[in-house]
Amino acid sequence: MIAAMHRSLIASFSRSIPSHKFLSHSAPTVNTMKFLSPLALLALAPPTSAWSTTHRFIRPATILHSYSTATSGDAATESFRVSFNEGDSTISPWHDIPLNGKSEGTYNAVIEIPKMTKAKMEVATKEPNNPIAQDVKKGKLRDYHGPIFWNYGCIPQTWENPNEEHPELKCFGDNDPIDVVEIGSKAIPMGSVCEVKPLGVLAMIDDGELDWKVIAIATDDDLAKEYNDIDDVPDAVKAGIREWFRWYKTPDDKPLNGFGFDEKWLDAKMAREVIGETHEAWKKLRSGEIEAGKLWTGK
Repeated sequence: MIAAMHRSLIASFSRSIPSHKFLSHSAPTVNTMKFLSPLALLALAPPTSAWSTTHRFIRPATILHSYSTATSGDAATESFRVSFNEGDSTISPWHDIPLNGKSEGTYNAVIEIPKMTKAKMEVATKEPNNPIAQDVKKGKLRDYHGPIFWNYGCIPQTWENPNEEHPELKCFGDNDPIDVVEIGSKAIPMGSVCEVKPLGVLAMIDDGELDWKVIAIATDDDLAKEYNDIDDVPDAVKAGIREWFRWYKTPDDKPLNGFGFDEKWLDAKMAREVIGETHEAWKKLRSGEIEAGKLWTGK
């Protein structure tokens, strides 16, 4: 059943899509793709509000170890927050949840945006205890222009250092925890902490900043038995993720995002190396060896 649903999702990416008005942007050719723009896929997606999901596999918020979440404020307002607790204490999902999962070779992921939703939620790196909040730009709450097709979040205890230039890509980190795209069969609720297995990593260049995207699978997903490295992930899924992130800002008259390493997905070994490097950067940030600026580190 689950495998069939995943094949259906893959088929939706592979379907030939007619020309779209956003194709006036010049973009490098992607040989693996049959569709022209993932923005056209958004027109085919079921209607969805920023706070809704059309996926059937919804479950109560995950409690991993002894973590729980609490909400405050009204949804879809600037006051809405998802805070994290361990026992009776408020904790930071960025700094206090450990990097590594329970199983060897796995990591924890904090889910900020469930699949098939649109609200641009993120760990608030500048607020005390770093709750999840909806991003605000120019006084307006940010929503994607269509739903994201995967669970999206960050890996705790990582940081993309904006002071360090990548030796090959010649750009600096985006000052955030590293992003993770979880491609499993279930929609995972916002605020969940789930154990994931990294499969690969993509070097996105967003407005001149390096913004790594780790592709991963939740270890409790049925597909985790089949997916162990980037070559196990269907080409349509990999290309769909890349094209979604290439195009998603263009409705706001922003340029296309680019990608390093000839736009290739790097393998699981490289993903672990990138996670390790960003973890080392986070340790320097947390210790005070690197100036935090406006970031809240709890120190």
